[in-house]
Amino acid sequence: MNLLTAEHLKKSYTERLLFDDVAFSIGEGDKIGLIGINGTGKSTLLKIVAGLEEPDEGTVVKGRNLYIRYLPQNPEFEAGRTVLDCVIRENMAHEHAWDLEGDAKSMLNKLGITDYSAKVETLSGGQRKRVALAAVLLSTADLLILDEPTNHLDSAMADWLEEYLKKFRGALLMITHDRYFLDNVTNRIVELDKGKLYSYQSGYEGYLELKAEREAMAVSSEQKRQNILRTELAWIRRGAQARSTKQKGRIQRFEALSAVEAPKVDGNVEMSSISSRLGRTTVEAHHLHKAYGDRLLIDDFSYIFLKDDRIGIIGPNGSGKSTLMKMITGWVKPDSGETIIGQTVKMGYFSQENEDMDQSMRVIDYIKNVAEYVRTADGLVSASQMLERFLFPSHMQYTLIGKLSGGERRRLYLLHILMGAPNVLLLDEPTNDLDIGTLTILEDYLDHFQGIVITVSHDRYFLDRVVRRIFAFEGGGAIRQYEGGYTDYQAACGERIAAEMEESGQEHGRGQKTGDASGAGTSDAAETAKDKNRGRQREKKLKFSYMEQKEWETIEDDIAALEEAIADLEQQMQDSARDYTALNGIIKEKEEKEALLEEKMDRWMYLNDLAEKIEAQAAAHK
Repeated sequence: MNLLTAEHLKKSYTERLLFDDVAFSIGEGDKIGLIGINGTGKSTLLKIVAGLEEPDEGTVVKGRNLYIRYLPQNPEFEAGRTVLDCVIRENMAHEHAWDLEGDAKSMLNKLGITDYSAKVETLSGGQRKRVALAAVLLSTADLLILDEPTNHLDSAMADWLEEYLKKFRGALLMITHDRYFLDNVTNRIVELDKGKLYSYQSGYEGYLELKAEREAMAVSSEQKRQNILRTELAWIRRGAQARSTKQKGRIQRFEALSAVEAPKVDGNVEMSSISSRLGRTTVEAHHLHKAYGDRLLIDDFSYIFLKDDRIGIIGPNGSGKSTLMKMITGWVKPDSGETIIGQTVKMGYFSQENEDMDQSMRVIDYIKNVAEYVRTADGLVSASQMLERFLFPSHMQYTLIGKLSGGERRRLYLLHILMGAPNVLLLDEPTNDLDIGTLTILEDYLDHFQGIVITVSHDRYFLDRVVRRIFAFEGGGAIRQYEGGYTDYQAACGERIAAEMEESGQEHGRGQKTGDASGAGTSDAAETAKDKNRGRQREKKLKFSYMEQKEWETIEDDIAALEEAIADLEQQMQDSARDYTALNGIIKEKEEKEALLEEKMDRWMYLNDLAEKIEAQAAAHK
């Protein structure tokens, strides 16, 4: 049964047409993910469905007594109200639960809000979003409409929300760029693309396959149309006399085919690698310690960043992740310890807050303030051309920043950072408000980025795709290092917990060797847990992470290229023996290549060892 039906919806924003003649319905049990490029009108469509905004044309018909709750992208509350008051008041008119206050506190706890008496105006934007999410989830709505519910949630909260929404009995319509979340929660993907809606009865993985099929069919149909047009055009050029009805009909068919619009190709953010040379000394953290009052965030953290490091930093909200990032840059001073930054290091910091983005500036001026031109793999590229590559066509470049959507501003801010040609890139929650298309291209860009990437993120897919090492905040100032992406981190945590349970069980068993019934029962339980843990350990399968697999496929070619380059430089040294200026430059370049070759050889030994272990394990299971 349909809960809601939208027909012939049309909406423009100033001169910009967002969507035209859009129709869709939401049925009982539908869990829909709405996706599309930023600025195409996704949030506007949600507001129209929720009844908060009117379309220019079309209608939205809702079922009788349909109860809808809506989570906006940036919630606002009346100043002076407490956190608990905000959650309870939002539900008093519709709920009849006898213990609404207890449920509200429980929900807030799940979302990391423990000070129920705090005034909402004192909260950060992320905290306000979580208070609003608690208020929406506490309701008994028939339809939840959620705009970016996973923004500002740490990994544990995102996991909890995922399970909650999977069990939710009502219908769901949401915008999210978390691809694991989409795949695990939704049973239908609706894409807003060039003003039209396309519905796919699947999760995110199935959507990718179905969209590829749709686009292939559109291309095939366009090729057939072009072939017919060529044939008809040749017939007309031969001087056919349009006297008979049959001839007139053929000409009309040609005109009708000519009027059909060809399928539009998706615009993609194109990011040629922009970076500066990174010298031998990069960034070094030595015994960093940081506390605010009695709250210890970081205790004795040390690490020397390698030239091609891909580091992910994870942990609960408020644990100190952004503080660590700012200590690495030197913006926040540690209580003790030091950060050493090499002379050639050029940092680019992509913050959560779009810092220093003047809303009254024009798009083109904001980028030109960084650089008029940048050197890329494609040569010298102007600021205007870079904006084109970032899906800001010429007519948008003179738009005021304040008129852009939130996602468009994030995309512009990202370009602003990259135009500075950093060789150490720090990304603080980069996936917030970036659409999936932009994220995909960003991930590809980072594959080819020649420098260090350090990212704070709760996006599990992004971490799996980009990073090769995880630093996890585990409480009490402890930061533990894990190899691989987020999935590898989860597996390692599971093994560690299982091992700790096994050790605890053994100690408990030793303490209960008195022969009483309770001791026997506990010992049996410990043995059962130990058997399960052994099973888990036996089942663990060695494998390359995504990035390791890509690296393993190309590393021998990289080594061969470096060896060839070093041999070429040695020949140049002989040829330039009397030109001391040229010789010094060649010697310096040769030393850098040799250092890089040494790093690559060390990496090859590690990957080769892992490949041999994987092969041996596979052979043992045959």
